[in-house]
Amino acid sequence: MPQSVVVTLPADCRMAAQAQLLQELLAALDAGAIELDGRAVERVDTAALQLLTLFKREVNARGGMLNWMGASEALDEAAGLLGLAKTLELPAAVPA
Repeated sequence: MPQSVVVTLPADCRMAAQAQLLQELLAALDAGAIELDGRAVERVDTAALQLLTLFKREVNARGGMLNWMGASEALDEAAGLLGLAKTLELPAAVPA
């Protein structure tokens, strides 16, 4: 069974403030299974979504598994606006 690592995305998920997120994602690449928790994201920018897209591609290229524990409305909306929701395989939005 692959080793699982959880990476929790911060509330402020804009790249200008997220050198730590990049380091966490890079460290998680060696895990067999990765779970991203995007439920706390309040702000996200295009650069952060691009980073997540590249991260997902790299995980796939290494034969790893990437799953979402959940995604906030802000994350879901931003990814949808940029056409990345399907690429990132974000979980389906749950109606309130």
